[in-house]
Amino acid sequence: MNNKKHNDTSKPDKAVALGYVRGKDAAPRVKAKGRGKLAERILAIARASGIPIKEDKALVDALYRLDINEEIPEALYRVVAEILAFIYRMNNLARGEGI
Repeated sequence: MNNKKHNDTSKPDKAVALGYVRGKDAAPRVKAKGRGKLAERILAIARASGIPIKEDKALVDALYRLDINEEIPEALYRVVAEILAFIYRMNNLARGEGI
């Protein structure tokens, strides 16, 4: 997820990467976060790894306040679940499995 600057649409201001291990984590965790060059690097790694990127300023701002490896708060479960469901559907479509 990333938050782009208003005056420069090509470079992110902030980025946050989430991770989730089924059976281990109760909720997704912040795995990486950064501003400026670090945000660009996080996004480059995500793109190179085929990880979908969601642009949502309000969500990035909320997630950015969390510490690395901290689980997302319950207040963000719904919006993160919607994003994960979208990613799941896109992955299934990419594999030819349909929705």
